[in-house]
Amino acid sequence: MKPRIGIVPGLVLLAGLSAGCSAFDFLDYPLFAPPLWKAAEQGDLQAVRALVDQGVPINDQYGYANAIAKPPTALGIAAYYGHVEVVRFLLDRDAGTERDRHNALFWSATNGQAPVVQLLLDRGILCCPEGYDIIQNARRHGHLRIVRMLEQAQAQQLATMAPPPAAVPVPVPVPPAAAAGVSANDVDTPPARRVKPKPNAYAVVIGIEQYRQNLPKADFAARDAQTTRDYLTKVMGYQDENVAILLNDRATKGDVEKYIEHWLPNRVEKTGTVFVYFSGHGAPNAKTGDAYLVPYDGDPAFVEATGYSLKRLYDHLGKLPAKEVVVMLDSCFSGAGGRSVIGKGMRPMVLTMENQFLAGGKTVVLAASSGAQVSSTYDQKGHGLLTYYFLKGLQGEADTNKDGMIDLAELFGYVKPQVERTARRDFNNDQQPQLFGNPELLTKGIRLVERAP
Repeated sequence: MKPRIGIVPGLVLLAGLSAGCSAFDFLDYPLFAPPLWKAAEQGDLQAVRALVDQGVPINDQYGYANAIAKPPTALGIAAYYGHVEVVRFLLDRDAGTERDRHNALFWSATNGQAPVVQLLLDRGILCCPEGYDIIQNARRHGHLRIVRMLEQAQAQQLATMAPPPAAVPVPVPVPPAAAAGVSANDVDTPPARRVKPKPNAYAVVIGIEQYRQNLPKADFAARDAQTTRDYLTKVMGYQDENVAILLNDRATKGDVEKYIEHWLPNRVEKTGTVFVYFSGHGAPNAKTGDAYLVPYDGDPAFVEATGYSLKRLYDHLGKLPAKEVVVMLDSCFSGAGGRSVIGKGMRPMVLTMENQFLAGGKTVVLAASSGAQVSSTYDQKGHGLLTYYFLKGLQGEADTNKDGMIDLAELFGYVKPQVERTARRDFNNDQQPQLFGNPELLTKGIRLVERAP
């Protein structure tokens, strides 16, 4: 058996987290996993309650007297995996020292578990574990909603500690635009409205502005992704923990493979909905004529080895048990410029982004332009042109019949002429958004926004 802990378990945990793998992978080994840990990892509240009622020490972290370092408690494990009710039960039973509870906040914020973070903050847990800044770590992992939650809680704590309460102003949450050094515009703040929640909806949002290779910058791509994520959770009804966001150096080819080919299949159930968003560079394969997404570590000169093909994307999404899958590509693939790149010495190509699988499947694709065109960046608004009008439509502009509902065909009917008009007027460019997919599925309608009952 290949051990995964070694002599200093705590350090191995942190190393695993920074490498992008689960911090608790070693729980697969019964030798190292007390039953309370396993129950906490699985979110089995009944088993956790039974074990605690039987007298299992609630803070027994390792189960062996000769443990050198101190791994997470059951509280930290449940927090990392987002099991809110288990966390609530353990807190009610006074689980964990002060430092253990701080660690639980760190783990939940790092892994994007917003409901657990909110519960811990409501219980008065705020201070960071020794040597770590929870807010900066959450920001580095792209969990912007959690960053705002932590900043607001921290500001409130500082205000209560200061002698004159008014002397410490509460900072306003910073929108992605301001964080990127760009003025906020009319789509950066999602509208406040009551929407129907979608507990069985999952999304992978990818935005790559800076590339490891010496590639042109894909202006505003990270901002596109951050704002789209906010609309998914605040306008489209997705739960925060069901949206994975990959930005810049956290969107390597390995990251894309992980979330498309493993994270989604482990979560999506029948009747579920999936939304995949990509903003960044595309590239053609001159040998095969296939279109590729360019990850952070991609190289258009070796796109077959370092890129992620649309064919592979469609194939994996088609295997999901979801009832509908929407892919949105604010990119282009000809290699002629805009949000596309090509290997040195190669010529731009006319590509197809369609796949015969789409014609009868459950995946539909909203693309920024045709395979021969260039997709524009809307500098005045600080977004890709397609993304800007997509968000504008979700605000309500696409709700042509004013019934509080917006489906994909309705949104496309708004977006297409807006993008074409703006590209022609402002950039002297022909850009025609495309909508591919099963005609029956499109006719039936894919609801993007549903008003709460």
